[in-house]
Amino acid sequence: MRVRPVTPELLVTELAEHIAAHRSRLRVAVDGAPEAGTAELADALVDPLRVRGREAVRVRTADYVRPASLRLEFGHHDPDSFYSDWFDFGGLAREVLDPLAAGGNGHVLPALWDAEADRSPRLPRLRLPEQGVVLVDGPLLLGAGLDFDLTVHLWLPGESLRRRTPEESWWRLPAFDRYTAEVGPERRADHLVRVDRPGHPAIIDAL
Repeated sequence: MRVRPVTPELLVTELAEHIAAHRSRLRVAVDGAPEAGTAELADALVDPLRVRGREAVRVRTADYVRPASLRLEFGHHDPDSFYSDWFDFGGLAREVLDPLAAGGNGHVLPALWDAEADRSPRLPRLRLPEQGVVLVDGPLLLGAGLDFDLTVHLWLPGESLRRRTPEESWWRLPAFDRYTAEVGPERRADHLVRVDRPGHPAIIDAL
């Protein structure tokens, strides 16, 4: 394993440069548990990409959940439901990823479902230009058969995830264990970043 410690700022710069090097529309996944900081990293990439001439749109998987009647069929704390039924990955493909594929119309729906209100937020679609980038962050993205062009996994190995997870969310931990065992996101991602030391990420150049 080759581990290269970097600052958070250098991590954002390196990823922005990798993304900007692609000259077409790009669908980027920032995958990992919420406690790994996927939302924060995806947010931090927006302005550096715009400086490099790449318009960026943010999409959260938290805004692509299934309705409560489906998501919570087996209760609020069922790890198998979280793993298999929590997120509407079909909707994410249909409304975000497919329109940005070759020949797509470039129109992206930034949010499909408001989990708190349990209804559609009814947001307008956004048109991404030819060299635009969509940054999708959230958990379990690399095992869902989604067509991303570039993937980043924020890795919290071993007990690090448990320590960083609030006690009220420990029920999700078996889902992440299953994800590691069945999908192996740390082996699938184009870019692997170890984030078990807050404020001190490390890029894994080779496992």
